[in-house]
Amino acid sequence: MAENVLILGTGCAGLTAAIYAARAGLSPLVLEGGQPGGQLTTTSEVENFPGFVHGVDGNELITNMKAQAERFGAKFAWDRIDSVDFSGPVKKLVGGEATYEAKAVIIATGASPRLLGIPGEKKYYGGNGVTTCATCDGAFYRNVPVVVVGGGDSACEEALFLTRFASKVILVHRREKFRASEIMVQRVKSHAKIELALNCNPLEVLGGEDGKVHSLRVQDAAGAQRDIACKCVFIAIGHVPNSQAFTPALAVDDNGYFVAGDNTVSTRVPGVFVAGDCADHVYRQAITAAGMGCRAAIEAERWLAGL
Repeated sequence: MAENVLILGTGCAGLTAAIYAARAGLSPLVLEGGQPGGQLTTTSEVENFPGFVHGVDGNELITNMKAQAERFGAKFAWDRIDSVDFSGPVKKLVGGEATYEAKAVIIATGASPRLLGIPGEKKYYGGNGVTTCATCDGAFYRNVPVVVVGGGDSACEEALFLTRFASKVILVHRREKFRASEIMVQRVKSHAKIELALNCNPLEVLGGEDGKVHSLRVQDAAGAQRDIACKCVFIAIGHVPNSQAFTPALAVDDNGYFVAGDNTVSTRVPGVFVAGDCADHVYRQAITAAGMGCRAAIEAERWLAGL
């Protein structure tokens, strides 16, 4: 028998959708994928989620949201979807563990940050000095030097944002020329707190006995190596939306993000909705993902009621 609603993903978007769908009496089935809880579980403390005056641990926030959804009747299982068939009135999704059928589907599979793939990166990731979100973690690094790695608009935006907190921001880019827009490049070059390290390839993230980052080792075009002192390395080389299993059934843009309708959560397939970082390449925040999850669940409820 087909599920009323199948929700894919257990980050803020998926769990919020689960809470709303469960409270509406739809008994949603929620599938946890490769990273249960999403990117938030890699953040030691979340200070910008409303309602938590002193911040909240990322894992604790996700655990509470899951328990809240379960309280209202949401069911959970683990699987990863490999392919889909959205051609009929009942949606079919093939996973590694089982094949699922549902009247409505909410895809909240998130996005995976692109990483450098260098030694030390994963060791210090998540609260110890390596991160992919300046908005999330910038305030933890007040009055200390930090590094931003990247050469696009995102990297420039992160560097400019971090000048509010850091004593100095060193922007490391492997080329001489930026991929960012000219206006962003000029803002970065003219800012007194930003130092450029161009034609530099990151080689290794280095830390001390305290388990925290103290420098980034880079190599310049001539082959010379040096260590850039910093307390955090912000990696800003883009994200990869987890949308591959759903194409070509659903439309995606040139970067793989789902293309949604006017309400930001509907797709070109009736009854299939998207929410969170797999469809949002602009904000990528826990609270905006939760908001999209809410919208997706309400739209799914209205769509089912109209059948």
